[in-house]
Amino acid sequence: MKKVSLLVLSLFFVVTATFSQEKKEESKVQQGHTDQNKFRQLKDVLATPNDQHTASGAPGHQYTQQKVDYVMDIRLEESENKIYGNEKITYHNNSKDQLEYLWVQLDQNMRADDSKTPLAKSTGAVPFITPENFKNDYMKASKGFGFNIESVTSNGAQLSHFINRTMMRINLPKPLASGDSFNFSIRWNYKINDINKDGGRSGLESFPDGNNNYTIAQFFPRLAVYNNVEGWQNMQFWGRSEWALEFGDYEVNLTVPADHIVDATGVLQNEKEVLSKEQRKRWETARKSFDNPVMIVTQAEAEIAEKGRATKTKTWKFKANRVRDFAFASSRKYIWDAMATNVNGKTVMAVSLYPKEGNPLWEEHSTRAVATTLIEYSKLTFDYPYPKAISVHSERQGMEYPMICFNFGRPNADGTYSDRTKKGMIGVIVHEVGHNFFPMIVNSDERQWTWMDEGLNSFVEILAELVYDPELFATNPAKEITRYMGGDQSNISPIMSQGDYVKQFGPNAYSKPAAGLYMLRKTIMGPELFDHAFRTYSKRWMFKHPTPADFFRSMEDASGMDLDWFWRGWFYTTDVTDIGVKEVKPLYLTDKPSERVAKLKEQYKQYFDGLGDLVYITDKKEDANSKAMDTYADGKEVPAYIYSVEFEKPGGLIMPLIVELTYADGTTERQTFPAQIWMKDDTSVKRVFAATKEIKSIVVDPDFETADVDTSNNSWPKKESNKFEDFKNKAKE
Repeated sequence: MKKVSLLVLSLFFVVTATFSQEKKEESKVQQGHTDQNKFRQLKDVLATPNDQHTASGAPGHQYTQQKVDYVMDIRLEESENKIYGNEKITYHNNSKDQLEYLWVQLDQNMRADDSKTPLAKSTGAVPFITPENFKNDYMKASKGFGFNIESVTSNGAQLSHFINRTMMRINLPKPLASGDSFNFSIRWNYKINDINKDGGRSGLESFPDGNNNYTIAQFFPRLAVYNNVEGWQNMQFWGRSEWALEFGDYEVNLTVPADHIVDATGVLQNEKEVLSKEQRKRWETARKSFDNPVMIVTQAEAEIAEKGRATKTKTWKFKANRVRDFAFASSRKYIWDAMATNVNGKTVMAVSLYPKEGNPLWEEHSTRAVATTLIEYSKLTFDYPYPKAISVHSERQGMEYPMICFNFGRPNADGTYSDRTKKGMIGVIVHEVGHNFFPMIVNSDERQWTWMDEGLNSFVEILAELVYDPELFATNPAKEITRYMGGDQSNISPIMSQGDYVKQFGPNAYSKPAAGLYMLRKTIMGPELFDHAFRTYSKRWMFKHPTPADFFRSMEDASGMDLDWFWRGWFYTTDVTDIGVKEVKPLYLTDKPSERVAKLKEQYKQYFDGLGDLVYITDKKEDANSKAMDTYADGKEVPAYIYSVEFEKPGGLIMPLIVELTYADGTTERQTFPAQIWMKDDTSVKRVFAATKEIKSIVVDPDFETADVDTSNNSWPKKESNKFEDFKNKAKE
């Protein structure tokens, strides 16, 4: 058999070299430029690795983090709607540094009368306003919110301190050396805000019958994070970007009205003192019930309790180890149910607290949604390490804390509800319970990088929801994010932006990071590679403080994939995906060289003589000879149809090129080219498709996997725009 080469292969070098030489001769000297290739490494952006945060993305051998332990006595005074607290704090300096002072977060001061938060907002005049809001906005009505710091002491002596709005500096009597600890106490109180009237991440919900639902968090002065990345993370709390916190051990005594049901971060230490004999019996049954929730307090019992008002108190005692925060819920209105969940052989309790206003929706779904979340998140990250996870119902909340979260989703007064309400309620429970993994355990800096907890959590949430109800939560995150990404660029921020100043906070911090990770898993990396890398990152940074660089590097380190092009484009820019079919040229086999090729053969005779027999490809149908390859086909069917296709990329983002070919007989074939196809030219690439059947259509990204913002150029032949259909689709959105 003689040597055979197609022109597109055998003459590529010759033709390219000739054209390049001619171009060089015609061109003039041009100015140089720096490397702007979309595939350049992120070394100019990411922090330099060190022995605490390594180049692999793992914690280094010199990694350290502080530890803060709390012993607290807390009293919820229902008659005043105030909280009184006394906390003893032990601060362990595990860093290599000597500390001259400590920073404490006073989050409640964000709503104090002298708060700067309202002054940092651009506001215009409105044509109507409620009298209450008029007093608040224009008459400087005092609400009396914020921390009242009664004392700060150490060993009985007053401790020097300075309050700077939502931060308090503790001036140490002497520098705290590496390896030493410091003990001090803070006594304080504050008025509880009404969530529905005053706003806030925690507080109380009041009911017409005079009862309150207390969902309490950010309720005590908490130490800020000190590390080798930020030093002290003491950025002010403006109300949006959340918290950076240290892990520690908690002992908390919660004194509340005696007829309240309470649950909190940690393990209840005195069941016999606060629970009835029947409640304890039901709780023991729940610990063995893995299929259905068990009622600890029934709706009938809760309805009786909410009609009374206790004059005495009970103290509920909780202990929690290795947590970064503490929160609790308290009300006499609570229905309480629980069930056991098997997390890889370990029993974890899924728990729900909710007033009757949440039923029947909450009784049907809350605890089951908690259990599903624990199981599904553990599959993709690590086994849930805490003993329980609690979902508490409050009308307008969606907030997370270690082992406990507060969630919205309320049926109509008659108990009916729409699929939208059901979906919202289940979705927020999965999301907030999921926050136990990010950032309650993988403890990223929420004040600086919102996406590291909200985005990662929203991604895993998508997968968990699909398990809970595939029909209700059917989704395509890559397609759904295109409306945001294709919007007004002046109103969009890169994901890698500090949370307080990003525009369109929800899409920026939640939806776009989640959609990006969804694409990485489904389209770019594949589930096997992605899941291993994501699990590696999660396990590496359990109970530690990761940075964005640690995430990016861990994903590459554990997968063996260079993803710098993706991080740079998706996270550091507001570029969009737009890939389309620019031109399709039918080509034909022939035994006749073109005039151009004939000249090349004459010019490079020695080279061509060494190639042996040749067949040619032409764009002239009249020169076609479909039998030109028959002698060399070795009995295989020769593709009679050849197409040169040029793909364009008007969008700035790099993405894999997914192409679906539809043949004349109705069959389809899909080919996926990796993102690296754009390495040499990120505006245009060409591919040749050869087939034994005529290709009737070519579609780029047929399943909307790459977040393409403009699909008008995705098809050949180009589809005619149906303006009426476009209008209907936009109306639906």
